[in-house]
Amino acid sequence: MTKLWGSRFKGKTDSLADKFSFSIEYDYRLAKYDVIGSIAHAQMLGKCKIIRQTDAKKIVSGLKKLNSQIDKGTFKFDPKAEDIHTNIQSALKKLIGSAADKLHTARSRNDLIVLDMKLFCLVELILIVNGIAKLQKSILKFAEKNIDVIVPAYTHLQAAQVVLLAHHMLAYVEMLERDKGRLLDTFERTDTMPLGSCALSGTSLPTDRNYVARELGFVATTRNSIDSVSDRDFIVESLSNYAILGMHFSRMAEDFIVWATSEFNFIDIDWSLCTGSSIMPHKKNPDILELIRGETAGLYSNLNEMLVLLKGLPLTYNRDLQLDKPPLFQSVEKVKDMLELLEKLFASLKVKKDVLKKRIVDETLFSVDIMEYLIKKGVSYRKAHDAVGTMIRKCTDKGTKIADLTEEQLKSYCPLFKLDVKKLLNPQMSVKIKKSFGSTNPISVQKQINQWKKLLHA
Repeated sequence: MTKLWGSRFKGKTDSLADKFSFSIEYDYRLAKYDVIGSIAHAQMLGKCKIIRQTDAKKIVSGLKKLNSQIDKGTFKFDPKAEDIHTNIQSALKKLIGSAADKLHTARSRNDLIVLDMKLFCLVELILIVNGIAKLQKSILKFAEKNIDVIVPAYTHLQAAQVVLLAHHMLAYVEMLERDKGRLLDTFERTDTMPLGSCALSGTSLPTDRNYVARELGFVATTRNSIDSVSDRDFIVESLSNYAILGMHFSRMAEDFIVWATSEFNFIDIDWSLCTGSSIMPHKKNPDILELIRGETAGLYSNLNEMLVLLKGLPLTYNRDLQLDKPPLFQSVEKVKDMLELLEKLFASLKVKKDVLKKRIVDETLFSVDIMEYLIKKGVSYRKAHDAVGTMIRKCTDKGTKIADLTEEQLKSYCPLFKLDVKKLLNPQMSVKIKKSFGSTNPISVQKQINQWKKLLHA
């Protein structure tokens, strides 16, 4: 059984203890980062004359061969090696011999695992940012394709006013842009190189940590060896970002689940993203969207798991920290899957325009427009609100329409009403008359789409 330690021990560890403590079943994902970090470290050891240049070159050559195997998928992981570091070390020794024993000079698994995790997080943060940008482009394409479609918008799941469907889609784009911002902020704080902090106190050997940082592309080197090996804030931040991103995915999914119901019937979700029923032949269920909504719970629990894991840990390294990997790996995989599925959703989503046309003729959807008609004539907000509310209530009770009221009847609610108010009982007019910045006005929405297209294609 391969271990990087054991000389201090009188006997073998219990087999169940080994099974319980080994992490290779999940930290194998860090193989490439472990090798890349080790290459830079070995180069530094040779440069600083801590080991002979011939040994350093031999180590680097062997690690590059292992890296090639990892890239090709031919590297063989040893399930009897307790972690990825031991796997790489053992494989290197088989490849180059005793020179491999010098690789672990001036470092510990404590600082090496933080390096691996930071490299993993940095790569995945950018991959997910790029995935979000692709989703945004897919949403924009869908929005522009349906630029003239008007839909009822809701508060409290009650029809409130009308907006352009594209305007609703731009709300998703805005949400996702904030997600990108958070991920990039986390990237900046993660971008510090911890290797060389060793177990917790640094080393008496003449290392050059800044050289390693430059070789690995980090913008800075960690300043405190204690913090370096115990810091997992970057994982907590990543998980927090993924939880918020998942919340946004879930809200999108919920909108489309509702819109796809027979009661709403606004959209048609492609068959490839639905499932059927084992007993009801007619069913077309939006299961993928429901699972996106459901998997968000896992993103929340992964964040909570990490926070609970860390909350009582004394400085510096504790073996509990080994368990930081499963929740992070799981969240990254789930988020990437959700991104791809949602991108496919928007690429194939169809809008039922005929149904929507019938849903946006309800006169109550224009109540705010009618109220603002009176406000423009000098009526106070309160009196305008009361007049329109009373008119709608009485029309509803009597089963009549505002469009059928005479001018005299209109004036019974407010003397300033004229027949021209009826031109506001029109969804196209409702969106057109909006003037405020960021509103659903068609010119404003098209301008926003154009701006987003430029930004996302820059």
